[in-house]
Formats: sequence, structure tokens, C-alpha cells
Amino acid sequence: MLYLWAITLLWAFSFSLIGVYLTGQVDAYFAVLSRVVLAAVVFLPFLLRHKVAPRLAAQLMGIGAIQLGLMYLFYYQSFLLLSVPEVLIFTIFTPVYITLLHDLLEGRFHHRYLLSALLAIAGAAVMRWNSLNEDFWLGFLVVQGANLCFASGQVLYKYRLAHWPAAEQPAQHTIFGWFYVGALLIALPAWLLLGTPQYPTTELQWGILLWLGVVASGLGYYLWNLGATKVNSGQLATMNNALIPAGLLVNLVLWNRDTDLLRLSVGAGLMLLALWLVSRK
Repeated sequence: MLYLWAITLLWAFSFSLIGVYLTGQVDAYFAVLSRVVLAAVVFLPFLLRHKVAPRLAAQLMGIGAIQLGLMYLFYYQSFLLLSVPEVLIFTIFTPVYITLLHDLLEGRFHHRYLLSALLAIAGAAVMRWNSLNEDFWLGFLVVQGANLCFASGQVLYKYRLAHWPAAEQPAQHTIFGWFYVGALLIALPAWLLLGTPQYPTTELQWGILLWLGVVASGLGYYLWNLGATKVNSGQLATMNNALIPAGLLVNLVLWNRDTDLLRLSVGAGLMLLALWLVSRK
């Protein structure tokens, strides 16, 4: 849980940084590519030093292509259609995708996990359900595409590591670079085919891309997926919605956006209740 909480706080800044400084100013496909390339560079030394079973490497590449590559393509496009709070609120369905996908892979169904996910969704919905713009339906579908990709990647990574023979399982930091290689196989063709020559024009924008690539993506996704292997699927699902109050708080404190603190507090309380529900023995 410590990994998940730490990365939740780290990622809380990403929503506003993208929405305020990059959206409409820097080509979305270039932003995605730069994040993936920088994240891959972070783990390149481990890729060069450690051998990985080809089957495991291929599976990690597939997971990275889904969780990071495809997810980012949906995610960055959503900011062109929706405001930062709207993007945040539409991520509330990720926990349901996680619990149902994980139970589907395991061939079982936990009513308590689904209940906790629904309770977490209720908490997120309480926090902010403001007026929606004319791009609501398209934006909603784009965010759901990102949610499905993010949820699928987490579940597949957790499932793959849990079912890989313990005697053959390497340290996760030595194999995680393949995750970014898979994402690069999506991000690079997307930029070549769909990108526009709209590059960062200020040092601040370049600095934000560097931060998002090295820290938020490079270290963030590794630690998040590492944490995913150490908790149950219900806890993982609930922690996905902890990003919403964290993101809204950052948006409020740094950019003075209107946020109903009473609703934020009530919603956060419901999420903590959901987390307790799946954490108790």
C-alpha cells in the first residue's frame, strides 16, 4: 500500500500539469512519445545488463503497450475535450474494471470487492459532478478507453507475476524496461502517423515533459505496478480512485479552481470506508 499511496501523491500533479501547461500547446502524440522514451531510458541500464525469458519479455511488452501506450493516447486526447476536473471524475469507473477483470482471470467473483469498488465510485461521484460541456459524450468515451487500458494493464501485470514460476521470477526492476519498450511500439507509430509539429516552446514545458517522463512515468509506473503485485485486487481498485481527491486538491491549491470542500471531504470518507472494507481480515 505504501507504494500506491506514494505514487498517488506523485500523480496528483500530473492532471493539472497536463491540462494547464501542455493541452492545446504541445502536440499530444509528441507528449506521449516523449514520456515513453524518457521512461524507457530510465530502465535501459537494467535491460542491457539482465537477460529475460523471451516469453516474459513479450508479455511485458504487450502489457506496456496496453497500460501505457494505448492509455496515453486516449488520456491526452481527453484533455482536448474535457476540463481537468471532468477528466478526473470520469476515471471513477476504473475500480469496477479492475475488480471484474481480475476476477474474470482468476475464475471467481468477490462480492465484497465489487461492493468496495462501487462504494469508491460513489465517493468519487459525490466529490464533483459539475456542469458538462458539449463534448461530454465523446470525452466520456475517450476517458473510458483510457480507464480500460489502465485497468487491464494493472490486472494483467499482477496476474502475470503472480502466476510466473517463483524459481524463475527475476527482480521486477530488471524486467520492467520491457514494459516501456511495448509502450514505445504504440507511441512511436502514433506520433509518426498522427503527430503535428507542435513542440514545446518554453523551458517550463520542456521541464514538465522531463518530469512526467522520468519521474511520473519512469519511476511512477514501476512503483505502482510493483505495489499492485503486493495488494489484493480490491485494494488496488480502491487506490485507483484515490487519485481523484488528490488531483482535485492539487488543482484547488495551485490553480485556485472552484472545489466544494464539503463534498470533497464526504467523498474522501466514502473512499476510505471502501479501502477499509477490502483491507480488513
